[in-house]
Amino acid sequence: MSYYNDQNKYSGRRPRFFSTFAIALISAILGGVIAVALVPSIYGNKQQTPTTQVVLNGGATTPTIVTDGTTNFPVAQIAKATGPAVVGIANFRSTGALFGGGGLTEVGSGSGFIVDAEHGYIVTNNHVITGAEKLVVSLADGRNLDAKLVGGDERTDLAVVQISNTKDLIATQLGDSSVLQVGEPVVAIGNPGGQEFARSVTTGVVSATNRILNIPGEASFNLIQTDAAINPGNSGGPLVNYLGKVIGINSAKNQEPGFEGMGFAIPISDALPTIKQLIEKGYASHPGLNVQIDPRYTAEYASQRGWPAGAYVSRVTAGGPAERAGIRAGDVLTKINDKAIKSSLELTHQLFKYKPGDTVTVTVFRDNKTVDISVTLVEIKSQ
Repeated sequence: MSYYNDQNKYSGRRPRFFSTFAIALISAILGGVIAVALVPSIYGNKQQTPTTQVVLNGGATTPTIVTDGTTNFPVAQIAKATGPAVVGIANFRSTGALFGGGGLTEVGSGSGFIVDAEHGYIVTNNHVITGAEKLVVSLADGRNLDAKLVGGDERTDLAVVQISNTKDLIATQLGDSSVLQVGEPVVAIGNPGGQEFARSVTTGVVSATNRILNIPGEASFNLIQTDAAINPGNSGGPLVNYLGKVIGINSAKNQEPGFEGMGFAIPISDALPTIKQLIEKGYASHPGLNVQIDPRYTAEYASQRGWPAGAYVSRVTAGGPAERAGIRAGDVLTKINDKAIKSSLELTHQLFKYKPGDTVTVTVFRDNKTVDISVTLVEIKSQ
């Protein structure tokens, strides 16, 4: 699978290579027919009008589970308490003429969880809602409600949708993913395969933390790895700790043959800043260089040329911070503040540790030499 988009034109000194790479780690929504190809380029987006600030956890929330956290892991209590706050999300699109008419067809489905019962805000993955002309949220009480997209961000694979009918809603409690320990028990709740298997519960442990996946969106985070089963349709659903609090957003799994029990979740503490931005402003703000990166530049290709692994700059935005600092098309970015960059997505991962306006030192490979360049990061916004 290649993430290169042939609509983007390349300029400057570009490598002549056409190899692609296969990624076995796929988004859990792939049970539907939605496929999302994202170009990991770092560029500006149009500005949208901010909206009123909102505080999460308005209205009723799920109860905290009482447990000693060691010998007693109350999966049944967690499922009963948290299940009502988990929703299904169906993505509908136009399918063209059918027997002389047209209409909307469900082309994919995923999961989500309520984070504010008073205002009807629901968190999910961006790839669950991408391209939707209509979104329908299925609640635990059987209601199917139209939802509107509040905001989505492909760079973090996060999105927020909202339903207007907030009667009897209950929101999840949000935990602290920064204190997770390997081996800690967790529960995943979601809709694998759609509404037929709504609010399925699987259990396991935190297999590892600080995992980095080379796929768009998820590459922005140090992910939680779990052996709790995450299946197609679980995308956007909550990963819950033994207190019944959400500590992750189920987003991907390893589907490579021979591998079992390797699911991945976005840590909720890392996701919250983006979630709040989407609710408050309708878009997410990130730091960027205003350059376009060619993801076909692989470590294998670099080794053949005797070049270092890194992120290959195919285009530099005129007047942007990278151009002003002296970065050129054809450069290979190998470090950000001495942190090694081995791919286009690792560049995004490192950049997202900073804020717009921060100044970083970018190490560039050019003409068989390396040079350090100081760049002030610009603000980029989700669509």
